[in-house]
Amino acid sequence: MALNQAREDERFLVTGVQMPVSLTEDNIPAMRAKVAETMALFPGTDMIVFSELAMHGPLDARISPDPSKDIEVFQALAVKHGVWIIPGSMYVRREGLVFNHAVVISPDGSIQGQYDKMFPFKPFESGVAAGASVLAFDVPRVGRFGLSICYDIWFPEIMRTLSSMGVEVLIHPTLTGTTDRAAENAISKATAAMFQCYVVDVNGLDGGGNGRSLVADPSGNTAYQAGQVSEIFPVMLDLGLVRQARRDGANGLGQVLKSWRDRESEFDIYAPGKTSAYLDRLGPLEPMRKRPL
Repeated sequence: MALNQAREDERFLVTGVQMPVSLTEDNIPAMRAKVAETMALFPGTDMIVFSELAMHGPLDARISPDPSKDIEVFQALAVKHGVWIIPGSMYVRREGLVFNHAVVISPDGSIQGQYDKMFPFKPFESGVAAGASVLAFDVPRVGRFGLSICYDIWFPEIMRTLSSMGVEVLIHPTLTGTTDRAAENAISKATAAMFQCYVVDVNGLDGGGNGRSLVADPSGNTAYQAGQVSEIFPVMLDLGLVRQARRDGANGLGQVLKSWRDRESEFDIYAPGKTSAYLDRLGPLEPMRKRPL
């Protein structure tokens, strides 16, 4: 859809699925059941979003042996229920490399986008290769959406790029079971405020994270905050709020995308190959080691 094409609907119901993710078992049957439950409980759902690595869990030993077969399950469910589905992500092997890979499936079952996580959580995802490009996709008659995965959101350059492409909603599957979950929630809200967009951050449980999924609105406010139990949570997004905030400023205040567009300064740290003496002194990217007493 062209950005200047008239839109017919500014409201869009996204339903996040925060569910337990097994480390050792195939989670796809449970995800299939959650899709059916979601559509039974909330039949107006337009898009279902699962958490990062929901299909097979985060262990290398559980890498998908046949990604296309896994995706076909959700393509069939998308057609059956007439709904967009983002089934989290999964590790895939491609050309000798492992990627943390996600797909976007439309209600007609077609794949509308594919994305490889651009910032694997290194050094912990040390064997995972980085993706090379962002993903923006259009929901016809609604708006433009983007996708990133977990650690990606710590790097605002990704959303800077996506917002410059017209993305109004960031879909963000996550797998966080660590003490920085509160920081991630703060970053999600800050991202929503800085780029005047919705952020839909869906975390898992057990092997898939410690929950506390979050939806933030274009003012950076919390539209919904999940707990630490299994939840299916529908949130109505109003893309009119995004467009108003970007045109007039959130609450009539900062028009940050326009300010970036009209900036009078450039930042040489972004020049190709540019780094800094300070960053170079930080040492290699490797696990923290115990210091001698």
